[in-house]
Amino acid sequence: MLSTEVGYIGGHVPNATYKQVCGGDTGHAEAVRVVYDPSRVEYAALVDIFWENHDPTQSNGQGVNIGDQYRSAIFFHDEEQRAIAEQSKAALDASGRFKRPIATQVVEAHSYVRAEDYHQQYYEKKGLTNSPLSGR
Repeated sequence: MLSTEVGYIGGHVPNATYKQVCGGDTGHAEAVRVVYDPSRVEYAALVDIFWENHDPTQSNGQGVNIGDQYRSAIFFHDEEQRAIAEQSKAALDASGRFKRPIATQVVEAHSYVRAEDYHQQYYEKKGLTNSPLSGR
């Protein structure tokens, strides 16, 4: 992985802000943009990390964060990514690992907006060591 960046994706409001996204009316989801080198890590491995770092059975929320802006989704950029995400989702659903069905959406990436600077590297800024991607 080369870098990560927090942002909002999939909405209809150009240059949406955190306050607007939290209001639930922009259509955006909070997301992490991952920039990676495919010669060093496969997209499928990144999808596997995604499954390990949240509850994919929650459709409109994660933990105490409830609302469409917290929906579980994989946003793909091309048909190869879509196919990998769909296959991985189906395999996870069939595995029986979760009692509830996988609610994660697999949708085309569009309308990405970088989140405000105070959201970037949030765990590090808060002195937290349990970042979902720490040690990877």
